[in-house]
Amino acid sequence: MDGVHDYGCGISAVDSRLVRDTQTAVHIIVEGGRAAIVDTATADCVPRVLEALAGKGIAPGQVDFVILTHVHLDHAGGAGRLMQCCPNAKLTVHPRGARHMIDPSRLMAATVDIYGADAAWRMYGEVVPIPEHRVIETGEGTFVSLAGRELSFLDAPGHARHHVAVRDSRSGRLFAGDTFGLSYRELDLGNRQFSFPTTSPSQFDPPALHASIDRMLSLGPEAIYVTHFGELRDLGRLAADLHRLIDAHVDLALEMQGAGPERLAKLERGVEKIVLAEALRQGWRLSEAELMRVFSLDIELNAQGLAAWLDARARGLRASN
Repeated sequence: MDGVHDYGCGISAVDSRLVRDTQTAVHIIVEGGRAAIVDTATADCVPRVLEALAGKGIAPGQVDFVILTHVHLDHAGGAGRLMQCCPNAKLTVHPRGARHMIDPSRLMAATVDIYGADAAWRMYGEVVPIPEHRVIETGEGTFVSLAGRELSFLDAPGHARHHVAVRDSRSGRLFAGDTFGLSYRELDLGNRQFSFPTTSPSQFDPPALHASIDRMLSLGPEAIYVTHFGELRDLGRLAADLHRLIDAHVDLALEMQGAGPERLAKLERGVEKIVLAEALRQGWRLSEAELMRVFSLDIELNAQGLAAWLDARARGLRASN
């Protein structure tokens, strides 16, 4: 099947083709004729996931787990529809996110607040609720077994408080959702990859994100899988870039604390400048127009996340005074 990337150890990425090609991956783990799916993209992407499973000889009834790294809808919007198709699957989700999968109304309302109603429904469509008895809360230290292959869960806050990373016992590799940043294949120079942080609303926490990145790296994985997009290696270099770029986003936000009603627009321009500066630093070959096409949604979301972080920081400072 076109758009399936196989990485060995029974791990594959399916290009959901959400937003554009190679923007949002749905990862599949196959072991002993059973499967787990890590993140789901949206309901419209479910047929591609089922087709990829069929190509591996896996029927929907052989899916044991649908695993969510967090409940942002580009990761979790298709979970309910996929669970309807996979009758034996259990959904795993951070305890903070479980209620939003059982009753997604508040999650959808928050998404509408960010994108507007028309754009939210156009991008994510219907978010199907999941029966509570099919949901497993997987906080720090929990694990599930996929045909004897242990998948363990680590709290991984910083991008969101309801975020986990998943460690695969067979390979030692990690599924990081958004905690290890964005890595778009259009930017690769041969085998050299790049990462860029995502600070999207509304729970960006710089110290926690730094700590989560360091913790994942300390486990010594040979590869990390990010939802945007696929397998990453040379992890020490990528982590150093992420730390530097997180700090650049924080510096930008702090400069805009008193920017008034133009703050969001100024934050967007500032994130755009960070992208362009990184392009020069790394030697990305895309034109400025092509870079803006690749990063346009991320620039908007990163700016909104920085604005939300500034507001939360201000509330915290007022509360402590």
